Amino acid sequence: MEQASTTPQVSAAKPVSEDWLAVIIGLIIVIAGLTGVSGADPIGWVVTTRVWTDPATALAPAASGYARLGGFTAFVLTWIVLSAVLSLGVAALQQDVRRFVVRFSVLFWLAYASWSLGSYAYLAAVTPAEQTKFGIDWSLRLTNEGGYIVALVVGLIIANAFPRASAWLSDAVRPEWYIKTAIVVLGAFIAVTVADRLTFASSILLRGVAAIVEAYLIYWAVVYYIARKWFRFPREWAVPLASGISICGVAAAISTGSAIRARPAIPVLVSSLVVVFAVIELLILPFLAQHFLADDPLVAAAWLGLAVKTDGAAVAGGAITEALINAKAAAGGTHYAAGWIVGTTATIKVFIDIFIGVWSFILAYIWTNHINVTDASQRARPREIWERFPKFIIGFVVTFALALGLSLAAGPEAAAKIKGAVGEANNFRVIFFVLTFFSIGLLSNFRKLWSEGIGKLAAVYVISLFGFVIWVGLLISWLFFHGVKPPLA
Repeated sequence: MEQASTTPQVSAAKPVSEDWLAVIIGLIIVIAGLTGVSGADPIGWVVTTRVWTDPATALAPAASGYARLGGFTAFVLTWIVLSAVLSLGVAALQQDVRRFVVRFSVLFWLAYASWSLGSYAYLAAVTPAEQTKFGIDWSLRLTNEGGYIVALVVGLIIANAFPRASAWLSDAVRPEWYIKTAIVVLGAFIAVTVADRLTFASSILLRGVAAIVEAYLIYWAVVYYIARKWFRFPREWAVPLASGISICGVAAAISTGSAIRARPAIPVLVSSLVVVFAVIELLILPFLAQHFLADDPLVAAAWLGLAVKTDGAAVAGGAITEALINAKAAAGGTHYAAGWIVGTTATIKVFIDIFIGVWSFILAYIWTNHINVTDASQRARPREIWERFPKFIIGFVVTFALALGLSLAAGPEAAAKIKGAVGEANNFRVIFFVLTFFSIGLLSNFRKLWSEGIGKLAAVYVISLFGFVIWVGLLISWLFFHGVKPPLA
């Protein structure tokens, strides 16, 4: 008789989530940057892009101490380091590292080329002095952050004209991971911009929280009503729709769909729709904000945070809005301090993400205790609020608190060094933004989405988003932020 094996069976380790990877990578970047205060400069080699007419001058290392590397070498080094770090993350996710590395390399080169094109002087030069410097007599005045738009458009072209290429790149198309990492780094950047104006920043924070509560108590109920009563969607469709349209796009649709145990395909379809409309908003709202809200920059910032439904598109839209409004203000002789518009958008978005966890728990409690009651063991537990909490927000809070605490505790000279160190780390935030924009474009194959029967869902989205969500968000933003302006540079 064969003896049974006594060797213990080791279960496969549970893969880490993208949220936690965003926290880890973002913290590493910020801490590495802050070590530069002591005299070392471990990330000064990261590539940055300047406004250019001669392509040879477009790229440069972030720190002058690394100038000997040259721009192209800095770019290659940045690509290699990011590929290695993100590949470790993919390994932690228990996914195919080799496939990711190859596809990420192509995505990175295409995305950064798009970003660099956006820094071409005819697109990016802002002031008459800059135009004279580059020997040009006109410019679209988008600043080099117009490269976000270029990256988005190039991604859209590939997705819709070359769908096979877009599908091949899919292993590297991870906009939520990229934007969450960027937001963790953004926490430190916001902190050093508010260190000298803490009272003003606290006012913005309180206004933002009040605006979120007021907006989303209105949004969710109305969208849910439209989906159920006008379009006769069942509950498992109406909940992810209401959450995706009213709260925070992809994350909210997936989280609340899971909370009520909807079929997996439903939040996926809703998420696809969210991405499509986020692209449309991204192409329209920043320019409307520049035209109509240039005199109320923080109204524009809050509006983008309340109206655009994915983290990537909202924060990136805030960045574009900041670039457009600051450029228009600079042309008139007013120079706003950098970071306040995008920081306000990001702060509102972060608090919305916190609301996802709370709302998912509330829905899980209602559905498991009152609607789909099958077994007492399936009732919602308080622990679920933690399980559904977006973990990357922890990284944002930590980097914000770390940079703010160091800045407030330091003297003026040390605080200036901290600001410079965080500025170097912020170059990685810019790169992750670019990857997010490019990835959002690659995900937006309009023909494929239509063939999957997304038309009826789109009708709910169009009526809700353009019928009242955008306008209610604008009204609430005006009520809480009218007359509040960023500090001058």
